[in-house]
Amino acid sequence: MEQKLTHLQWGNDLLALTLGWDDATPVHLTHIRSAAVSLHFTRNIPIVEIMTARHGHWEASDRLIHTTLGASMRVISSRQWQENGSRFLNVMQESIQDGVQATLQLELPDGCVMFRSTVEIRNTGTEVLSLESVTSWATLLGSPDGMSPDPGAWNIAQCRQEWLSEGRWGTKNLRELFPVISQGLTGHDPRSKHAVVSTGTWSTGNYLPMTLFISKYLGAAWFMQIEHNGAWRWETGDCTRDAYMATSGPTFDDHAWSHELQPNETFRSVPASVSVADTMQTLAEQVTAYRRTMNTAGDEIRHPHVIFNDYMNTINGDPTTQKLLPLVDAAAQVGCEVFCIDCGWYDDSGDWWPTVGEWKPSVTRFPNGLEEVTDTICAKGMIPGLWLEPEVIGVNSPVAEQLPDEAFFCRRGHRIVEQERYILDFSHPAAVSHLDSVIDHLIRDCSIGYFKFDCNVSPGAGTDIGGISPGAGMLRHLRAYNHWIDDLHRRYPDLILENCSSGGMREDFAQTSRFQVQSTSDQQDCRLYPAIAAAAPLAILPEQAANWAYPQASMDKETSAFTLVTTMLGRFFLSGYLNRMDTAQRALCAEAVRTYTQAIRPRLSKAFPFWPLGLPQWTDHLMALGMKDSDTAIVALWARRLDQGERVRLPIPHLQGVKADVTTLFPTQSGFGPWHAQWEPTQGLLTVDIPACNEGARIFQLTMPD
Repeated sequence: MEQKLTHLQWGNDLLALTLGWDDATPVHLTHIRSAAVSLHFTRNIPIVEIMTARHGHWEASDRLIHTTLGASMRVISSRQWQENGSRFLNVMQESIQDGVQATLQLELPDGCVMFRSTVEIRNTGTEVLSLESVTSWATLLGSPDGMSPDPGAWNIAQCRQEWLSEGRWGTKNLRELFPVISQGLTGHDPRSKHAVVSTGTWSTGNYLPMTLFISKYLGAAWFMQIEHNGAWRWETGDCTRDAYMATSGPTFDDHAWSHELQPNETFRSVPASVSVADTMQTLAEQVTAYRRTMNTAGDEIRHPHVIFNDYMNTINGDPTTQKLLPLVDAAAQVGCEVFCIDCGWYDDSGDWWPTVGEWKPSVTRFPNGLEEVTDTICAKGMIPGLWLEPEVIGVNSPVAEQLPDEAFFCRRGHRIVEQERYILDFSHPAAVSHLDSVIDHLIRDCSIGYFKFDCNVSPGAGTDIGGISPGAGMLRHLRAYNHWIDDLHRRYPDLILENCSSGGMREDFAQTSRFQVQSTSDQQDCRLYPAIAAAAPLAILPEQAANWAYPQASMDKETSAFTLVTTMLGRFFLSGYLNRMDTAQRALCAEAVRTYTQAIRPRLSKAFPFWPLGLPQWTDHLMALGMKDSDTAIVALWARRLDQGERVRLPIPHLQGVKADVTTLFPTQSGFGPWHAQWEPTQGLLTVDIPACNEGARIFQLTMPD
């Protein structure tokens, strides 16, 4: 008799997953191993959990897990293969009595220790299947071989996001969320959960769609991210002998989402990606490597251009030829490579918020045409850029009358209005055709090589055009928007795209994997920005993290250096009235650009972030961010509100035992107070003596001797 397969191992040389199942249980994770950690699971929960209008929970709760359909699935086939630099696994399950198939689809890029998971649902029955939630991934947290699982052994790190205060990571022990309640006496798991939910199109407007689970006691850590630019939910909870994590896209309960699946139709969940390691630092490196591998925006991100944008604390949305030309000249002098004209370039009325949508250059702001400015930018050796908000049409724009209602978000027969704007639905061909013609015209006639795509409104649950649920309409639009971005890269391979949503309100990986540049905030106070900048590389790639620097002629040298340091370990992103600066002030900006292009940029796209003082907290007086490769560490150190001098010790473990050379990379001009830095190889500590200051910052480099 042929032996029936009840488990399989899948992975690469760096990561291996063992999946199990049998005649009584659906597919689940039984073991996961990387070079850093090996975890086993003493209990099984289904990876795939499904809620429909007819199928709820087998144990009452409002969790994503413990679903009747999830428990009833049985494996019918599996397939492994390699393609385009990745390894793939499909595990097909079916609930015959319910007429539902669910295929778990895993992808593991070569050289990565992070995999992507999606689930495809097929209706194999004869009636409509009304989906209400589908997990992309669910598993217990597990424990190392020879140790017992314990929810209290884990801390959870999650990131609070808010306009102007992005990147605020905080950590709690799971027992603070789930106290011991002696549920074993009942024979049931607890019913509560800790769920984090995002609604609308600001996918990171409240929290990041990612979390870390870290256990120093177990020597293990997990990282999970949901790769979706709209509605999502992740959750964790106590499963009595272990804790679990689960991820999903939109749900009925949270997002007014349901998907009517006709017989033989399929639905694909939003992706989630997962990594496992021994420490947060190892996870950060693995996640960074995965994001680099999976970014589809082209080669420019590996050699990031230096960008000047006229908006922040400068022109502020009121550009004219007269204002721009002196800035263009000054930006070129300090070494900028892209000059982006931000909002307002299309406005003739002075009240442009409700009139946007045609995206035609203003004739009053630019009497000789916008081309006069963009041609000057080109003549100075820079790439011209423009701000655009592609997903909206002002209520008073002529385009609002030219496009049909079906091309806009609608609910109950009415166009949705947010802040005097309609929202385009990119699943409608008229919306896409309009934006394609706008982009084609601006590239052809104005030589635009860089677009800053902004999104300053969020339309709630979604659109019900076509009789679908609002959540389904939102998901349809966002997938169509992603396709439009992919098509732009196909049509214009050298085009540079910046993703901005009122700063960092859409920093999910569905967006950041398609863009070369990611705005991290709209924060205008240079004293507050370092907390955002230092945290950014845990959410996005360092080389795409556009942290604003906006030096001004009114600033003293230390404050100017402080704001310049904020941008230098990411995508160099400059603003400020450079043309009003004196020679020394402009020379400091030029030194920052030169240091970046000569010493930092060549390493940045291959370096990994680390945090010598831990992840920054919003009110910290001292913050540090490092970038490291095999033989070098570059460290940015900020000080705020130091009433007296302070000695700070920065651990740099990967150079411990190495007699590294320490240099100050920036600033090196005369006139700056000394920040004495000394490397202690035995302890692996960089010791820096910081003088009293309101705000000050330095960048140090540690290099292994030849």
